[in-house]
Amino acid sequence: MTRKQQRSAFIVTGLVILGLAAALVLTALRDTIVFFYTPSEVVEKKVEPGVRFRLGGLVKDDSIEKLADAKVRFTVTDTDKTLVVDYDGTLPDLFREGQGVVTEGKLLPSGVFEADTVLAKHDENYMPKEVADALKAKGVWKEGDKKAQ
Repeated sequence: MTRKQQRSAFIVTGLVILGLAAALVLTALRDTIVFFYTPSEVVEKKVEPGVRFRLGGLVKDDSIEKLADAKVRFTVTDTDKTLVVDYDGTLPDLFREGQGVVTEGKLLPSGVFEADTVLAKHDENYMPKEVADALKAKGVWKEGDKKAQ
């Protein structure tokens, strides 16, 4: 084998090993990636039950129900579509109706979103970027507003 062929074989082998390493990393990360959707996007994209994702929007007025055993049911809306959320646990102190919220969990076959994490805004001027962007796209959020109108 000539020196040029040895160099080429070395480069090809290195690229194959690098490609395999990248494939292994991407495969491992695929299970930890969590997508963000609004209720309208969940309906439009027909998200499969059991797939883990983040749901964001506003807590619909008069939708919070306290159930047995510290379970809570509320509705998340993007002013176009709504999605019922079941959560088993303590809600953040700043969680309330009309406020921005991001929940993480999975959709049940019944169409109810089962959340295992609920995040609420942490001060008067903050709403999660994804939620604000989605509400801006719907035309219900204006810069400087403390709440969507």
